[in-house]
Amino acid sequence: MSPYRIKAEWDGEAEVWVASSEDVPGLATGADTFEALVEKLKIVVPELLEENGLLASGTADVPFEITAERIEHAKRVA
Repeated sequence: MSPYRIKAEWDGEAEVWVASSEDVPGLATGADTFEALVEKLKIVVPELLEENGLLASGTADVPFEITAERIEHAKRVA
């Protein structure tokens, strides 16, 4: 099974990581840290896939890959 693709973006205004995916219908979740987001996705992704009829009931392993994006600014030291 190919991994489901998930995009994670840092929302600097809300100070949370936000995940979305075209492969996982209905996925829109967030967490304070990237690690917490990954743990949340381990629960939410299989649930959403099953609810949308995209995953056979009882499937034990659901691979997903996360592409993360975060924009930062570095200050130049004079």
